[in-house]
Amino acid sequence: MNKSESGGVDNIKEYLSFAESHPTLFVNPPEGGYFILLDKNEIRRVEADMAKKLEQSGHPPRWAQIGIIYEDQYLLILRDAVRFPDGSFGTYIRTVEKEDSAPGVVILPIYNQKVLLVRHFRHATRNWHLEIPRGFGTKGLSSEENAHRELSEETGSVASRLIPLGMIHSNTGLGSESVHLFFAEVSSISQPESHEAISELIPVDLSEFERLISQGEITDSFTIVAYTRARLHNLL
Repeated sequence: MNKSESGGVDNIKEYLSFAESHPTLFVNPPEGGYFILLDKNEIRRVEADMAKKLEQSGHPPRWAQIGIIYEDQYLLILRDAVRFPDGSFGTYIRTVEKEDSAPGVVILPIYNQKVLLVRHFRHATRNWHLEIPRGFGTKGLSSEENAHRELSEETGSVASRLIPLGMIHSNTGLGSESVHLFFAEVSSISQPESHEAISELIPVDLSEFERLISQGEITDSFTIVAYTRARLHNLL
């Protein structure tokens, strides 16, 4: 059951307790933006107004409930009551990093002077994608250690050289999650671990890699951003 289905005062109480213990997630910058309301009575007023608007437009009024909307071992979703820059009020939904999680990693591997791609099935799109290795981070490990682990899991390779390419936010409109990018040189490849939905490893020349991006055959944003960072660092 989604947390929002239990709703009500208890949900708001849990939400405010979460906000108190995670103040950095509820900062309201002095220069403006979307101002998060943390007064219980103001939250209830926004909930009531939004529930009425949703019902009038044929949508379930529970979509107005403020609080921790969903949580599992991977994902935490919040719905906040906010004041918009024009002074109006409403709700805004977002995902935040779990306390027991670590930033994800993306690795652009070079094998025999070629970019090593994987053909990976992605559950969200229900389709196969050409992309570079990536994955969730494991808490307690450094981003470099997580990068080595992902390379091993998805390509069976070990990096002889690993260069950080910085951090990105994958979707600032919805989530706070961060991802660390790396450039890697690998000397050998093997087989991905059996639980990975990877059908093949595909080394491609840089010119072919760029063609796949420019022609829209590679649509994975992490792959495109890692390529851009590597280019700007003169690594390709």
